[in-house]
Amino acid sequence: QVQLVESGGGLVQAGGSLRLSCAASGRTFSTYTMGWFRQAPGKEREFVAIIYWRNGSTGYADSVKGRFTISRDNVKNTVLLQMINLKPEDTAVYYCNANMGTLGMYWGQGTQVTVAS
Repeated sequence: QVQLVESGGGLVQAGGSLRLSCAASGRTFSTYTMGWFRQAPGKEREFVAIIYWRNGSTGYADSVKGRFTISRDNVKNTVLLQMINLKPEDTAVYYCNANMGTLGMYWGQGTQVTVAS
């Protein structure tokens, strides 16, 4: 199976920056995409960013476009989310996601990002 471990969450002031990381371990030979979702209290989980493992193509939610950057380390099977100019509305639990093809879809436990106003 595949395990995902997120790190890098914390408390920052509005306008600050934070970098999240997600390391995949186990049967990771068939990674198609990795990405990030987030969920604020009382709200549904929403898409944030995605990266296609083979070619590095990326996609972003409109709400974070221009502020967040997703990147990958193929050797380490790690995805990063660089977050700048953070806003209070970015406050949420951020979840790492991995599409491992025939091995299925996996989720991390989540890491809390809190942006103070």
